[in-house]
Amino acid sequence: MAKILVSWGERVKADLAHLNIQSLGRVGVLMGGRSGEREISLMSGNGVLEALLKKDVDAHAFDTGLRCPTELAREKFDRIFISLHGRYGEDGTIQGLLELLNLPYTGSGVLASALAIDKIATKQIWLSNGLSTPEYEELTAHSDWKSVVQHLGLPLIVKPANEGSSLGLTKVKSVDELPAAYQLAAGLDKKVIAETCIIGDELTCPLVGEGLSAEALPVIKIIPPQANYDFHHKYFSNETEYLCPTGLADEVNEAVQSLALAAYRALGCRTWGRADVMLDQKTGKPYLLEMNTSPGMTSHSLVPMAAKAAGVDYANLVLWLLSQTMRNTVGA
Repeated sequence: MAKILVSWGERVKADLAHLNIQSLGRVGVLMGGRSGEREISLMSGNGVLEALLKKDVDAHAFDTGLRCPTELAREKFDRIFISLHGRYGEDGTIQGLLELLNLPYTGSGVLASALAIDKIATKQIWLSNGLSTPEYEELTAHSDWKSVVQHLGLPLIVKPANEGSSLGLTKVKSVDELPAAYQLAAGLDKKVIAETCIIGDELTCPLVGEGLSAEALPVIKIIPPQANYDFHHKYFSNETEYLCPTGLADEVNEAVQSLALAAYRALGCRTWGRADVMLDQKTGKPYLLEMNTSPGMTSHSLVPMAAKAAGVDYANLVLWLLSQTMRNTVGA
């Protein structure tokens, strides 16, 4: 069962009321990077930077796509807010460097980050913990397409195993579409996954905290035009509708929150994350799709939306996330 939502909002306000801004020191906001989500990372990072500056934090932008990350050692930062998405920012690599530099940072550690970005490894852990997620197969150029369809059914989803933001994703409706879908995904990643397409409501559940103290924030229902929640409709279109509260029954929201919390804990995530979930329209059963360990912080992003519903505005959310680096021990 998810914890009472208001408790987190009240605790954030209490934490920030006692926070000494100067104790945060010089803060680096990592953004940009080299992944396919660079543009979104810049949007997130600049939003975070602006919020921290408004809170009088000594914050500075650091674009890891334009500067070598090893230059972080010369910047004399005291802590880091990671606003990188995708590879080289959300996959444990930058986290490993920050561990070596003894720099506290926002978000999950090396292992959880590396696991969560790999959709195949993530599924294996969830399944081993008895958590519901769509059936899947790893695809190769030698896969038997008819066998894949027989196993997973149609429609099915094909996507890179290590990309986010729906990059390289194809909804396959016939066996003849599989080779092209595979080639598209394989152009972005060596590992490609196909999974059963769950038809129903698309939901997302942000999470905060760590371990048994982790909490689920309000669930958000996503209604994209023509049920197409692609890169454009995630970040640039105003056509996508977001419902928070979802309008679903309380027991459905609670089931999604409980599943998301279990998924977050199974991967060992900390500070924050966001679980994407599909609600099967026939059975009403929720299925985990993926876990984001460095969620977006753009004007269209979902964690700020859920935090607002829990009583925490964007700037206070950013400041609270940064303050959690004071509790994250290097080496975790």
